[in-house]
Amino acid sequence: MNMMNERLKDARKNLRLSQEFVAKQVGITRTSIVAIEAGTRKVSTEELTKFAELYGVSPEELLYGNVSEENEIRAFARTFSELSDIDKKEIMNLINFKRRYKETMN
Repeated sequence: MNMMNERLKDARKNLRLSQEFVAKQVGITRTSIVAIEAGTRKVSTEELTKFAELYGVSPEELLYGNVSEENEIRAFARTFSELSDIDKKEIMNLINFKRRYKETMN
């Protein structure tokens, strides 16, 4: 069973973030990140909220592993809105390319 400490570690690694970077963003030490990811230190509600914001997921997803399409859409929208106009256009071009490609495969 995937525990919260493993979900936190997986989320960090999936985003290719260092423990040092995450520690600075959350406002704790790297040693604390190591302990949290090892399951030997608990996470406060405030820290959980900061992890969720940093990783672009809901606190519930980190707590329980629930990944709903609605959460993914919200995380994508939040991240997308922070991108430059050039990056947004590039992503939209990729989405349109993938859509057209799928249509040709059917």
